[in-house]
Amino acid sequence: MHSDSEGPDLRKEWLQQRTNGALSRFHETTPLIYRKRIDVPKEVTDWVAGWGSGSLFLTGHIGVGKTHMAWETCRLWLKAFYGPERPWNGAATIYTYRSTALFDALRPDGPDEVRRTLIKTLQDADLVFVDDLAAAKVTEWTQERLFEIFDERYINQRPVIITSDVLPADLGPVTGPRVASRLGEMCRDSVVWLEGDDRRRGEAA
Repeated sequence: MHSDSEGPDLRKEWLQQRTNGALSRFHETTPLIYRKRIDVPKEVTDWVAGWGSGSLFLTGHIGVGKTHMAWETCRLWLKAFYGPERPWNGAATIYTYRSTALFDALRPDGPDEVRRTLIKTLQDADLVFVDDLAAAKVTEWTQERLFEIFDERYINQRPVIITSDVLPADLGPVTGPRVASRLGEMCRDSVVWLEGDDRRRGEAA
């Protein structure tokens, strides 16, 4: 039997093991070009530390590093998820999608069971990251499926990370006005504008 004084240390060790395992699995799923550790702005670290109901919207010109920043933010979020100051809520679930791949998976001619499973998964995940949201071609069908996903996350206050070269208010033509409105509110306090030159001329963006 362990003494009370050993309890906090054992819990810390247990959480560290869970953290290391989760970070290792996430690292393996991260594209090679985005595995390099990078600094993030204070707005991002504040969002990770806040653990409120808000979401994060990274925007800026093409090539400033939005996608790399989002992958690094997911890693920091995952690390914080297992922090000793937070109650244990089970293993974290993070799902990442390029908008083009997500829209393709939601198209009406695909298997209905697969599509419904994907929608349910993205509704319930602890964190969802959608990259380059304004880039995909849209249909009314896709907009309705996006509404199913984002409305469920909105009403249950589950966070998302979005990258886009336009602001949330300008996403209506792609996502539909209902999704754009919800994203505007979800990300209202955490819209981060990234500045700089096109990094693809020298390194990954």
